[in-house]
Amino acid sequence: MENKSHALAAGAFVLVVAAMLVALAAWLTRDTGEHRLFEISSREGVTGLQEQAPVRYKGVTVGRVLSIALDTEKTGNVLVRFAVDGTAPMSTTTFATLGFQGVTGLAFIQLDDAGGASQALASNEDRPPRIPMRPSLMSRLSDQGAGLLNQLDEASQRVNQLLAAPNQKKLMDAIGNLGQAAANIGQVAQQANLPVLAQDASVALKSLKTNAERLGQSAESVGASADAFKLMSERMNAPGGTLDQIAQGTDALLATGQSLNATLVPRINRTVDDTARTVRHIGRAVETVNDNPQALLLGNGTVPPGPGEPGFVEPKSR
Repeated sequence: MENKSHALAAGAFVLVVAAMLVALAAWLTRDTGEHRLFEISSREGVTGLQEQAPVRYKGVTVGRVLSIALDTEKTGNVLVRFAVDGTAPMSTTTFATLGFQGVTGLAFIQLDDAGGASQALASNEDRPPRIPMRPSLMSRLSDQGAGLLNQLDEASQRVNQLLAAPNQKKLMDAIGNLGQAAANIGQVAQQANLPVLAQDASVALKSLKTNAERLGQSAESVGASADAFKLMSERMNAPGGTLDQIAQGTDALLATGQSLNATLVPRINRTVDDTARTVRHIGRAVETVNDNPQALLLGNGTVPPGPGEPGFVEPKSR
């Protein structure tokens, strides 16, 4: 009976200590800051965004995503509700975009301010204010890529039309007519036959006029193609354009990969090793408690026999 009472006392002690540890952890991790609720109604998809995803204001984490659901007020929209702390300057010019965390593919809410005159947004828990959602970098890149492909296709068609066989034949005919007219003028000058010269000159002028019209049409086609190529090149090479955005995205991916290899992987290895050691210690402690429950109160030493047990020696009275 005494051994059972000791085991019950040890079990109760373990339960009390575990409850105290849970309460301490909850108290240490509690969030006492003031949070404000806001909503985003997005027409675009929010693939990769999950609940508890970070909300960042110009790169600084200021809150968390609370819920993601379909918008009942606007059919086809996604409603994202999130909470931010008091340090985030939410105003009427604040807008949101969907960002991605390196190579993991996990998304987060990126807040920014368009600038200019603005007023602070007041929080309302019953009906939180809605922040406008702008297209993300990947959406803009896909849209511009489709436009660039269309412009390249149109420019290539114009170049092919300019260099087509009929246009080349027309150009060669114009050059031949010019040579023939020059030869006729030379012959007439030698023979001093003015009527023939006038007739040849008339034919030559007509031919020159026709060739000039054809060259004008070809020049217009070439000019339009050159303008299209120039516009496409300026859009791609401009600051913040397609090439600049692709370069920034590549740099971000490389930096994230280097950071993961330099910091995250060694920490994960150390965490795994510490966890394995902790599991082994807990296993040994559990085995010790199973073999000798009184060890929780009396230690691992030999327990002297009690009254009624073999080897019990009554203490001498003084």
